[in-house]
Amino acid sequence: MPGSRRTDLVLLLVAVVWGSSYLAAKTATSSAPVLTVLFLRYGISAIALIPLVRGISRKELQAGLILGLTQASVLVLETYGVTHTSAANAGLIISLTLVLTPLLDGRGLPPRFYLAAAICMVAVGLLMSADGLHSPGVGDLLMLAAAVVRAGHVTLVGRLSVGVRPLQLTTVQTLVGTALFVVPAVPHLPTHAGVGTWLQMVYLALFCSVFAFLAQTWAVQRTSASRASLLLGTEPIWAVAIGISLGNEHLTVPAVVGAILMLLGTTWGQSIERTHRESAPERIHRSDAAAAG
Repeated sequence: MPGSRRTDLVLLLVAVVWGSSYLAAKTATSSAPVLTVLFLRYGISAIALIPLVRGISRKELQAGLILGLTQASVLVLETYGVTHTSAANAGLIISLTLVLTPLLDGRGLPPRFYLAAAICMVAVGLLMSADGLHSPGVGDLLMLAAAVVRAGHVTLVGRLSVGVRPLQLTTVQTLVGTALFVVPAVPHLPTHAGVGTWLQMVYLALFCSVFAFLAQTWAVQRTSASRASLLLGTEPIWAVAIGISLGNEHLTVPAVVGAILMLLGTTWGQSIERTHRESAPERIHRSDAAAAG
């Protein structure tokens, strides 16, 4: 298999795994409290990563401590959120991160980007009122908050991860998460849980956390950022497909319209941001040339 096809398949697999994480988390929290599930997810990840690490620099430690706190905040909101809404809705609403991140990043964006963001907000409204007009559900609001915090986390990652090694950074983040949740989680460990529950915990830790991050890093180093973002952007599609096929969830007509608008809005917004970013050097060059003239 050509290298490019192999890389595309790895990125697509990462998107599938991330899309499946919402149903896995929803199912796992039916057997154990949210904070216990998060402790096990972090703890198992840390056990898997520590043997692979050879030294951690002060910069990696400092960045990992900060990003560990923001990442834990995202996972708390996501996991509590998915317990009160469908896995399909969770995966769609969290995809708002794709348009919120460029807004938080502080770069000037074309007006049409804000139109794409507005389409996404209309989509969120339709998803939240899928069963008729009513006050937004707690789960949907938590997922909306998770998308905002996740956008901030991604922005911080871009600023703090320069010059640090991904494996070391990820390991520190998992240790931070483990430490944060150990006290509230230990009294509620599912010691008598069935094999299925533990398999879900292991899946969340080793596949949705360790594998997904390392595979993403490996693949992004071998392809363009545009192609990687396109393939990883299919995550909400997989969240919906897995939620409906494996979780026996369903989408009402307003929710279907919202899902379509969300996918269109995030894809369009992502494309606008990418084109704007890639043309930035050319705009700067023209500006410098005009100033010199």
